[in-house]
Amino acid sequence: MQRRFASLAPLAFCLLAGAVSAQTSGADSTQTAPLSAIDWLRQTPTVTLQLSEPPVAQGVETPDIAVDTLGAPGRSGVGLLPSHVTGLPATLWQNSRADSLARRIAGLDPDRLPAMQALLYTLLLAETNPPGLSDAPPETLLLARIDKLIEMGALDQAEALVEAADPATPALFSRWLDIGLLLGEEEAQCKALTETPRLSPSYAARVFCTARAGDWQAASLTLGTANALGLLTDEEDALLLRFLDPDLFEGEPILTIPRAVTPLTFRLYEAIGEARPTSGLPLAFAHADLRERAGWKARLEAAERLARTSALSENHLLGLYFEGKPSASGMIWDRVSALQAFDRALTNGDTTALSDTLPAAWAAMQAVHLEVPFARLYGSRLLAQGLSGTTARLARNIALLSPAYELAAAKGPKDFLAGLARGTPPRLPTNSTHRAIADAFHGAGVPQDISTMLARGQLGEVILVAMNLMEDGALGNLAALTEALAIFRAVGLEDTARRAALQTLLLDLRG
Repeated sequence: MQRRFASLAPLAFCLLAGAVSAQTSGADSTQTAPLSAIDWLRQTPTVTLQLSEPPVAQGVETPDIAVDTLGAPGRSGVGLLPSHVTGLPATLWQNSRADSLARRIAGLDPDRLPAMQALLYTLLLAETNPPGLSDAPPETLLLARIDKLIEMGALDQAEALVEAADPATPALFSRWLDIGLLLGEEEAQCKALTETPRLSPSYAARVFCTARAGDWQAASLTLGTANALGLLTDEEDALLLRFLDPDLFEGEPILTIPRAVTPLTFRLYEAIGEARPTSGLPLAFAHADLRERAGWKARLEAAERLARTSALSENHLLGLYFEGKPSASGMIWDRVSALQAFDRALTNGDTTALSDTLPAAWAAMQAVHLEVPFARLYGSRLLAQGLSGTTARLARNIALLSPAYELAAAKGPKDFLAGLARGTPPRLPTNSTHRAIADAFHGAGVPQDISTMLARGQLGEVILVAMNLMEDGALGNLAALTEALAIFRAVGLEDTARRAALQTLLLDLRG
């Protein structure tokens, strides 16, 4: 299982290095870059700490951040992205408590701001030294990272992280099995479980995997033993009985929908022909609707959900939007029609049609909070279309949400947004939100407790604190907004600060 990941790693790291280079230059390369076989890894946004940049906050001393040579991190510090790719030091978590870091990661809700999603992915996938200040179990931080990836629907990333760590402990294997079940690709997990039964998270999983391996008699015996010992719920028993011998239940009524669906019970319902809808389930379950057996509408809806957390690349989403021609109208089909008409106008270089279709396409993306994926796909191309009037202004604002935000700043009015994109917003704007953002770019101090944490070398924890503040700030807490942006800038995350501020101003974050 590890050999499969290792064979992909060199290519993945090369692709990511290219992504970092493109981000640094501010270029929007999504239109010309080829799709990767491991597209999720190529698309994972990364950050580069600009450690040579002078401090921007007054009243706090930005500590020197040394990038140490990474020793043998063991499972706890395992990652997919080395320091030379992320720009983050190997000591990112080293001087913090694992239990404190795990709580902070679990408490983050980066759904609204893609800039926070990008930063969180980088932190979760970074290869680092393990925390050294906690009595918590060694896997505490690693499990928190994996759980957050699963919560965000990033199953491919979570699976790669588990496999890099080697799922040879019950806690890691349980998550590896859940991921396989959610993806409908549990063969490797079941093979490992039959070879090493002690890893099994439950007797229900053991029965399923034994049957999955073709040993139906042993599966039936295990099911009987588990029932005799009272180790299964009534629902698990009913599902496994139907899974092992469906003919016995032919014509019987469909099972009652459970109150809580687990990856295993979800997969069992699917296996017996009673698949459950994923719309009301946690995001990770949406992957079931990306499979070819699902209809186009189901795959589109699942892709939109996953793209909102950057768990699915915008290129994958775009491919689904163009898979066919809508045969109906309303809701998702209107979005598909609007996007196809816009893309056609852009491809043909028809500025008149582009002026007519861009507002509708943008409104369609706003309705499902996919503005930033849309901007990453089309932002830089829109800047080159020679648009005028309100359409040109809209195109400029869309491009400000793309990696080409600095180029966009030179293409439109010299307003607050343009100044912010360059890192030099007007110093004293009249709008209160603008003022809170401007303060962070014109010398706002970093709080003393943050300064103390930085002096202790707790860089990773400081970034997590700033991300939590940014979530509050984006929703209207202006003091938190200033503090978050000032912290990002003080530790060298200038690109993150600008993107987060621009997204706060240009996105509708209420939904």
